[in-house]
Amino acid sequence: NNIVTIEVLTGSNFKKWKEDIEFAMEMADVDLSLVTDKPGDLTVASTDDEKLVHAAWMKSNRICLLSMRRSILDHLKSGLLTDCTAKELMTAISERYRVSSNADIESLLQVLFNMKYDGN
Repeated sequence: NNIVTIEVLTGSNFKKWKEDIEFAMEMADVDLSLVTDKPGDLTVASTDDEKLVHAAWMKSNRICLLSMRRSILDHLKSGLLTDCTAKELMTAISERYRVSSNADIESLLQVLFNMKYDGN
């Protein structure tokens, strides 16, 4: 019984949010749709193995999409893809919130400005 927390995406914490999503989906063993493309549609000639992979991918996609959308602030959801795969949604969010060196610099400056000299 693992407890995994996903930090809510606020915009400035994209890198942490993405790591949380990827870790949580991996721990729940439903990350298939984040790391692979959607399998082809099933046909009458589809094998049992193809049917199993398709079902596993579809379940993974539903859970990943639900987890991602539930962990994004409502006002940030506008303009995001609605009819897509989890992998496509992650790509779209990644493009929107590219982690820039400026964001890293801002975080480091915040740490620096909040430090206090203790005499050592």
